[in-house]
Amino acid sequence: MCGIVGVLGTVDAAPRIVDSLKRLEYRGYDSAGVATLVDGAIVRRRAEGKLRNLEAVLEKSPLTGISGIGHTRWATHGAPTVANAHPHQAGSVAVVHNGIIENYLELREEIVAAGAVLDTETDTEVVAHLVNLAMANGLSPRDAVAQVLPRLKGAFALAMLFSGEEDLLIGARKGSPLAVGHGDGEMFFGSDAIALSPFTDRITYLDEGDWAVITRAGVEIFDQANQPVTRPEARSSVTSSLMDKGNYKHFMAKEIHEQPEVLGHTLSRYFDYTTKRARVEGADQLKFKDLSRLIITACGTAYLAGLVSKYWFEKYARLPVEIDIASEFRYRETPVSDKDTALVISQSGETADTLASLRYCKTNGATIGAIVNVPESTIAREADRVFQTIAGPEIGVASTKAFTCQLAVLAGLALQAGRERGVLTPEREQELVAELIEVPSLALKALARESDIEKLAHPLSKASNALYLGRATNFPLALEGALKLKELSYIHAEGYAAGELKHGPIALIDENMPVFVIAPFDAIYEKTVSNMQEVAARGGRIVLITDERGASECGNAAENTVILPDMSDIVAPIIYALPVQLIAYHTAVFMGTDVDQPRNLAKSVTVE
Repeated sequence: MCGIVGVLGTVDAAPRIVDSLKRLEYRGYDSAGVATLVDGAIVRRRAEGKLRNLEAVLEKSPLTGISGIGHTRWATHGAPTVANAHPHQAGSVAVVHNGIIENYLELREEIVAAGAVLDTETDTEVVAHLVNLAMANGLSPRDAVAQVLPRLKGAFALAMLFSGEEDLLIGARKGSPLAVGHGDGEMFFGSDAIALSPFTDRITYLDEGDWAVITRAGVEIFDQANQPVTRPEARSSVTSSLMDKGNYKHFMAKEIHEQPEVLGHTLSRYFDYTTKRARVEGADQLKFKDLSRLIITACGTAYLAGLVSKYWFEKYARLPVEIDIASEFRYRETPVSDKDTALVISQSGETADTLASLRYCKTNGATIGAIVNVPESTIAREADRVFQTIAGPEIGVASTKAFTCQLAVLAGLALQAGRERGVLTPEREQELVAELIEVPSLALKALARESDIEKLAHPLSKASNALYLGRATNFPLALEGALKLKELSYIHAEGYAAGELKHGPIALIDENMPVFVIAPFDAIYEKTVSNMQEVAARGGRIVLITDERGASECGNAAENTVILPDMSDIVAPIIYALPVQLIAYHTAVFMGTDVDQPRNLAKSVTVE
């Protein structure tokens, strides 16, 4: 994830910005840059690679000025070159950006038609030009920003520096975090408290949709309706922890709400937004075209991500998938040869059973692809090819953002396999990718339903057992929902394929049994609703997670309904994971359990 720093200080800003950016290196990056005001003019220094390269540039060509912005970039739109490194400048505006501007191509055409000359391949430069054009038409910096922000679609955090404005920075957040730091006669922007720790421990976290105007005298904050709002100032304690919860009560809550941002980053790594094609570098090593089967193995939530992908690989690539829990796979002496490819999935990259399964496959000659969140991990080092999830550090034991990012990577691999195997036409691939590009926006809309979901916590907390039902890709989500509820609240729960209801689980149904039915309106919706009616006839308390059409077609069987936006089949398992996570989270919070560190559980299972 990109890192953002902004400084309105009393001494030269550039060295302080670089020091702050070093604290954001954990987010991952491939270029860096800084801009300051020198005699009122914007002056930039940028470099490819690590911060030491930027430091070398600054040593050769020092940068004065007490007001500035800085950035570490994880390349999305455009290669990791000096030209594409942030900050980007258009006229009197310099911008740093974390996130994705989804409608940048449309906006790019508009500003080019207005006479703008673009210097980069990035989506960020469009923002700088839009603000600059607004200012050229007579608007002040803050009025220009207020005009431009509503036009930007996607998940993003922004910080802007303006020529001739020595005492002004403007920042905004939508789906990506941004915090304000309060100093003594100084003010700051940062991606998180870690970035701000060299300057201050007094932090104000911007809420979703907020934008802020800072001067050395303080901060003015506006909501997405441009109404002035007040956000609390908090004391940060980053010295006691590598990560900060921000204004969230738990790391898990923070990580759930980071999903629009991290999904945007992961999707942009594995899909070309311009051509609308899967673009998975290194996928050729997996030999999709020649495979008769694909082996997938993982543990826990990562296994359920693999189970979702089984449907994708078989539907979109006509590639049979053999999937198993790693602790079973490693012991059942599965026939594996040099004609096979195996995918292993692990957030930490250190899961013992998954690592053992990798080694078993490798010993037997198979090619190994690894989907991990930690590129320096053991699994990453031992795999033939690594496909990293750009989820950032996940502190909560119960996996949330890592799971959905794993799904994003697997979707990319499935579509690439479909193209390589001649199953997907170019037109169909473009349709599917266009749908996946909408995921960050859909995730934001799903999270906007949180208050409705929270109301389910009180009645659910009184239950001793719960049942989750789904079909097709919603079946793994039913398993995931049950797993999350067990992990966090310690309520016994089971996930079942809805069609299996009459083969045993229906015996459990009574008026005390909450039943969660995951059923977007799709080709098999009627089948799932039929199963739901069977539950209702036996007094089961049904919570239906669906869309508008699904809600209108279900009759009155459901006691409660969570309504999500309309979306395609390939997108649904990613987005429907969010309410499943929130149900478990809010139930656990209501019950007072240790949400971030549930009893008996560890983040990474490194022993058998």
